Amino acid sequence: MATFRKGLSETGFVEGLNVAIEYRWARNDSAKLPALAADLVRRRVAVIVALGTAGSLAAKAATNTIPIVFTTGADAVQAGLVRSYNSPGGNVTGFSSMSSEVGPKQLELLHKLVPEAARFAALVNPNDPEHESQVTNMQAAAASVGRQIEAFYAGTGHDIDTAFPSLVQKRADALWVSSAALFINSRVQIVILAARHARPAIYPFRQFAEAGGLMSYGLNLDDNTRWVGIYTGRILKGEKPAGLPVMQTTKFHFVINLQTAKALGIEVPPTLLALADEVIE
Repeated sequence: MATFRKGLSETGFVEGLNVAIEYRWARNDSAKLPALAADLVRRRVAVIVALGTAGSLAAKAATNTIPIVFTTGADAVQAGLVRSYNSPGGNVTGFSSMSSEVGPKQLELLHKLVPEAARFAALVNPNDPEHESQVTNMQAAAASVGRQIEAFYAGTGHDIDTAFPSLVQKRADALWVSSAALFINSRVQIVILAARHARPAIYPFRQFAEAGGLMSYGLNLDDNTRWVGIYTGRILKGEKPAGLPVMQTTKFHFVINLQTAKALGIEVPPTLLALADEVIE
């Protein structure tokens, strides 16, 4: 929210001074999103900002008149949010990180770090609209390096706790974590469980590596939400969502946590260290 407000301020809007923000939290329960979106529509807000695919789809289903600025890890066209990236049309625009397309690259990096790993696990939220495509992409990515990958589903914090003993029982040697909002919010829990069960893992965002995760590869979340704030401010100034192209991630950040690698007894190859944008020591 801090980086969202920063982007908003760059267009001249400061919360409490010349703009008011109504916050609604689903608290990791996607079933609450339609009611929250409907409530904002009833209040006739000027713009709805929706973070995540499920929230964005809920907002779009709730109104076709109030402008919506979204973030999604999915293909925004395939998800049904917009008709095209350059000309979104309607009342919706925003930011697509294409996180589901980054998965194969993440698995490739994990394979390079632990080439002896024969079986991979994928931690996926079944409540995410793009979870099926994520699993399909990761199965193809694993096959391309001659490995297998099995999906483990977690839609709640309790499910995350039970997923780890299951993947250990199934003899998964390493873990890939999807970009689900639930997992971002539960990153400390996931990182601790990965360490407790001694499973090397790669994560979608730097925040995981900061929390003690082994590696991360993905977009900069702060840049993402800052641009969402800028788009929101431009709409408040009178621009139409239909005329604002959907933005896409152009830069991805690779972070390695050497302290975690040492704790797991993993020696990071110099070739991987050379590729890293940041090394946490």
